[in-house]
Amino acid sequence: MRGVRFVQKVSSTRGFARVAPHVFPALDRAVHRLTRGKVLLSAQLLPGVVLTSTGARSGAPRRTPLACMPEQDGHSWILVGSNFGRPGHPAWSHNLLAHPDAEINWKGRDIPVTARLLEGEERAAAWQAVLAFWPPYAAYQARVEREIRVFRVVRR
Repeated sequence: MRGVRFVQKVSSTRGFARVAPHVFPALDRAVHRLTRGKVLLSAQLLPGVVLTSTGARSGAPRRTPLACMPEQDGHSWILVGSNFGRPGHPAWSHNLLAHPDAEINWKGRDIPVTARLLEGEERAAAWQAVLAFWPPYAAYQARVEREIRVFRVVRR
C-alpha cells in the first residue's frame, strides 16, 4: 500500500506531468505490441486499455494506451482525459468526440465500443468514483482551468 501511495504522490507532481507523456505511452505501446496485446506496463499499477480511435481530422486510426476505471458490469469503462494534468485536452478525447465508435484492447482482447462524454450529474458521480479509484486526478484538475473530460465507453 505504501508503494501505491508513493506512486500516487509522484504522479501528482508537475515534473511527472512534464516527463510522463513522452515516456509512458511510447513504452506502453512498444510492450503491448511486443507481447501481442498481453501486457500493458502501466496496467501493473492501474487497469488499462489501448484505445483505437479515429483521428478527428486525419481519419486515421490512433492507438493510445490509457488508464481506465472498469465498471462493475464488465461492459463499460471510464476514461479520464487528464492529459497528466497538462493544460490542453488530450488528442484522443477530441477523436472520441468526433468519432465515438472506437475499439479498446482490454486484457488482450479487442472490443468494439461506443464512447460518450459524461456531463452534469452523471459526470459528477463518475468523477467522485474516479477520485476514490485514483486520487491524483484531483491534483490534475487543480492544476488546469479546463474541466477534465470523462468518458464512458460501452461495448457495442
